[in-house]
Amino acid sequence: MRLKFLGIYPNTPDDGSPTIWLDEDTGDLVIQSYRADEATMRQCREVGSVPGHSTDVPDHETVVRLPANMLQFIPRPDGEVRSDNTGS
Repeated sequence: MRLKFLGIYPNTPDDGSPTIWLDEDTGDLVIQSYRADEATMRQCREVGSVPGHSTDVPDHETVVRLPANMLQFIPRPDGEVRSDNTGS
C-alpha cells in the first residue's frame, strides 16, 4: 500500500485531528475522523440506504463523521485536490 497524505483538519491545534490519505494503489480514501455518536448511528439506521438493505453496521465497519471543511481534500474526478492545507 502506498499512502499519499491529502490533508488534515485546517489550523489543527492538537494531534487528534481528522486526516485524509489516498491509497495510490487502489484509489481508496483512508480517513481518520470523529467516531459517530449514538444519535448519528440511530439516524443512519432510521434513514437507511436502499430498499431491502440492512441498516445495521457490521462489526467490521464503522460510521465516521467527517467535518464539512475536510471535503476540500477529497480528490475530484479530474484528479485534483482543492487544497494543500497541512493544518498549520
